[in-house]
Amino acid sequence: MDTELKTLCARLLAQRVLPRADPLVRRALMDEAFRAELDERLAGTGLRLVENPYAEHVALALAPEMGEPVFGAGETWQNNTLGLPRDGVALLVVLWALIILPKRERQIARVEAGREGQSDMFGALKPLATGEAVSCGVSEDALYADFGRKLGGRTRFSANLGRLANLGFVTRRNKWIEEGPLLDVLIDYSQLAPRIIEGALSDLLSQRRGQPAEAAAAEPEPTPAGQTEEA
Repeated sequence: MDTELKTLCARLLAQRVLPRADPLVRRALMDEAFRAELDERLAGTGLRLVENPYAEHVALALAPEMGEPVFGAGETWQNNTLGLPRDGVALLVVLWALIILPKRERQIARVEAGREGQSDMFGALKPLATGEAVSCGVSEDALYADFGRKLGGRTRFSANLGRLANLGFVTRRNKWIEEGPLLDVLIDYSQLAPRIIEGALSDLLSQRRGQPAEAAAAEPEPTPAGQTEEA
């Protein structure tokens, strides 16, 4: 087991991300003793394995107690260790909200529908819905039209999108952006989703609901038939 643990740790460090279907990853997710030893070894270096049952990959991240020593090591607090500027992080959050949030809704809906229709005693052990069947992408041109100017303009937008693709958060093909192996696993859904749905998205929807009333109040009242405005 020692050799397998060394191999898995080394591959995670070298490749940054591994598919759940990998034999050693599957063992780490299913073998409690193997996972406990893996967690202990990673914790000794300030790291932890990150995974969720809906994601198709696993990766490494900083242990929670290492946040301040790593991100607060300089004169100012770093927002990431990947070299992303602030507008790059903003673009990453936007892409996560557009791709992962809808995907997760479809995955949860499939799981709930499957539970309602279960008639066998082992139905709960079936794998959760993942993959391209529930994932979606976004148009690069549409994304720029909606957010490009707020994210630094065309040059900054393209540069940051290229960085995200190189890091493995997204893939780009023919002006179409899709989920990369890291997008769903390195961002904590339980923390970010409520902030977007109950925070930013809620504010946006409230603004949109208020716009028609404000617009109607701003419009001049129609002039009765047969009269002119001067009258």
